[in-house]
Amino acid sequence: MYSIVLAIHLVICLVLCVVVLLQQGKGADIGAVFGGSSQTVFGSSGAGNFLTKLTGGLAAAFFVTSIYLAYNSTRRETSSIFTGSPAPISAPAKPSGSHK
Repeated sequence: MYSIVLAIHLVICLVLCVVVLLQQGKGADIGAVFGGSSQTVFGSSGAGNFLTKLTGGLAAAFFVTSIYLAYNSTRRETSSIFTGSPAPISAPAKPSGSHK
């Protein structure tokens, strides 16, 4: 489950970056990003309302996945390759008998 949420979190991060970069700045047209001068890229009303709602939804999903990943990382047990392994067995001592 942790890996799935992490993958979703990464996709949200990338899409959120793209959506923020596509948004209209103050005094600039969204069409300027695509080389045009009109706002007909996302319809007659422009992209402001759609991109604003999309940014809000992605930001909320980003916060939820961030909180889940932070909470889950504190509860996650870390293991080592030495955890649960038996103690090393030493070689048996040679009997101290007659030496030749």
